[in-house]
Amino acid sequence: MAGSALEVKKALRDTYVVGLGYVPLGFAFGVFAVTQGFPMWLAVVSSIVIYAGSMEFTAVGLILSGVSLPQIAITTFFVNFRHLFYGLSFPLHRIRSVPGRLYGVHALTDEAYALLAPKPAGTLSGVQVLTTEALCQFYWVVGVGGGALVGNLLTFDTRFLGFALTALFVTLAVDAYKQNHQWGIGLAAFGCAVFGVFLARGQMLVIALGLFTVLILANAWFQLRRGK
Repeated sequence: MAGSALEVKKALRDTYVVGLGYVPLGFAFGVFAVTQGFPMWLAVVSSIVIYAGSMEFTAVGLILSGVSLPQIAITTFFVNFRHLFYGLSFPLHRIRSVPGRLYGVHALTDEAYALLAPKPAGTLSGVQVLTTEALCQFYWVVGVGGGALVGNLLTFDTRFLGFALTALFVTLAVDAYKQNHQWGIGLAAFGCAVFGVFLARGQMLVIALGLFTVLILANAWFQLRRGK
């Protein structure tokens, strides 16, 4: 029992910094979702069931525009495709129970991976892994709930908040470029988007993401072959 309490304390110590980012970002999503037409309860439920950061912002627009469930599922797959690779080095094996492992897969985020994957496997317990992920999601749900409540009380015209999604992805793109300085990736993404618009405007996002994934995998294969 004392050992479990110690693991929980470790998780609290590791995740409070994540909470400083998750709560305000979740708050922004809660306000955004409610002001775009989501019921307050649905915004909170999405933070529990979807729990995928930028994909939750994207899902609001997709759902409200009447996009089919299969297209939403495919879009979600491509947006979170990187998680397949996260799973290769994430310490999921430290969790013994099947329900715990299922939740561990569901709650795997960029931040949870960054906190847990670098640690030596022998220093982690299943309790610490699950508690870390649960706390990260708790911070997100609290932020979303607070934002949804405030958004529900706003009385002025909030349609301009729809630009928040565009601003989010522009910021992510700029940040990604600052880290890698690979302008070719940005041009490839833009080209895929244009191709998707001309090929089938209604399915643009799925086509663009699918084509971009193929290009990224092809580039990785080429780089590996060249390095041999």
